[in-house]
Amino acid sequence: MQATVFTDKDIQQIREMGITVDDVLSQIEMFKKGAPYVKLIRPCTVNDGIKVFDEDEQKKLSNTYDKYASEEMDLTKFVPASGAASRMFRILLRFNNRYREINRYHIESIAKNGDKEAGYMLEFMDGIYKFPFIEDLRSVMSKNSLDMDTLIKAGEFKQIIDFLLTSKGLDYANLPKGLIKFHYYRDRTRTAFEEHIAESSGYIKDNLKRSCIHFTVSPVHMEKFHRLLKDIQEYYEKQFDMILDVSFSVQKKQTDTIAVDMDNRPFRLNNGSLLFRPSGHGALIENLNSIDKDIIFIKNIDNVVPDKLKPDIFLWKKVLGGKLIQTQEKIFYYIKELKRGNVNKNILDEAAKFIRTELSRPFESDGNLALEAKRDLILKKLDRPLRVCGMVKNVGEPGGGPFWIEDNGNISIQIVESAQVSPFSDEQQRIFASSTHFNPVDIVCSIKDWEGKPFDLKKFVDHRAVLISQKSKEGKDLKALELPGLWNGGMAYWNTIFVEVPLVTFNPVKTVNDLLRKEHQNK
Repeated sequence: MQATVFTDKDIQQIREMGITVDDVLSQIEMFKKGAPYVKLIRPCTVNDGIKVFDEDEQKKLSNTYDKYASEEMDLTKFVPASGAASRMFRILLRFNNRYREINRYHIESIAKNGDKEAGYMLEFMDGIYKFPFIEDLRSVMSKNSLDMDTLIKAGEFKQIIDFLLTSKGLDYANLPKGLIKFHYYRDRTRTAFEEHIAESSGYIKDNLKRSCIHFTVSPVHMEKFHRLLKDIQEYYEKQFDMILDVSFSVQKKQTDTIAVDMDNRPFRLNNGSLLFRPSGHGALIENLNSIDKDIIFIKNIDNVVPDKLKPDIFLWKKVLGGKLIQTQEKIFYYIKELKRGNVNKNILDEAAKFIRTELSRPFESDGNLALEAKRDLILKKLDRPLRVCGMVKNVGEPGGGPFWIEDNGNISIQIVESAQVSPFSDEQQRIFASSTHFNPVDIVCSIKDWEGKPFDLKKFVDHRAVLISQKSKEGKDLKALELPGLWNGGMAYWNTIFVEVPLVTFNPVKTVNDLLRKEHQNK
């Protein structure tokens, strides 16, 4: 079969990537079968898959986190930061590529005719002086004998956008989001990368004042991150009285997946070689698997706020962390009791109830099930990675949400994206649309077992939960394969708890104009 699909040169290319021919053939079969859809039962709602804590409970959980985390546990924050900022500037790029001149009069005229993107462009023009990168932009234009303020006053924005987005100036469209300036402060501006460092001081600091953060970055930009860290480390350590321990990793090349043409045959570049593409953030399960920490917070690079809003962030991170610690202690208690032979009916019933109520995993008692068999089943359900995920009330923000799903007769709570739901089923679409909460990627997790040994996270992935999308390369259409998303199929077989968190904890910067929101304005 290999000989009919791949040449010797292909096989050499595959092996050089660190994968096997069988892996690639398996990926091609996924294209042929198509990505399976999840089976939604109902959305998770308050007290039906989503827990809500009052002020007293918030305080207790926060205190639990403070008590145990700073002295007894190794902490880190895991931040996927390899994403390019091109999407953030998508509309500006489109205008820049479409028009030789971009002037205010023209933009106003097409905005009046209902062009939403022109309206977005006007918002950018009106807010130009509120962006934290404005001084950098003025400086780089001045070095090229251009007066930015004169151009703004004249309503001429073509050169301004050129110098913002391209290699003529700041080259923001080709940088990762982590290196884009997000906020003003009295004495400096901060990139998203720096805001994550500042934020870590509030809940990821041990009794030695050490704060550990891990960023996954693109190899192309690794040097830029290292250079920035070198420039700022001493400042932030002094500013927040901490010792920074920042580490980086890249998405492993062996997680790339093969592309196929529209007939599911391996896609070939003009030079005849096979095309492999990055397989999405689901590939980062490999990076997460390499981290040797007790508690890991996961947060997206663009979801940061200025210092004035950080106290709420700190509180809710500690609430989620406290719930993780509290739940983990109970899980370890049951495992230890059952491992040492305590299999009386009372503790088995108690553990089964805990699985149902705290972990939202239906556990049907079978009167005919022998005690030993029930013990083994309970251990199997308990002995796995644990995550506590914040969920925000649905206010129309993009993103997946929390749902009860059925998978081969097993019912569990999962984070589900729209692409995982069948577009051919009105019922499934109705259930998805009825979601009351969405996923802001606010996760704290434990990836070690009751003996302190790390789990192999790859064993808890639903490898069927891939996504297939249509792309193009060298003018030809192709199909691309994404691995199960990090917090979707990548964590499908973890124990999961959903907790309602306030909207103030979710302030992503998806487009450049999001920086004009009052939450991100810090002047």
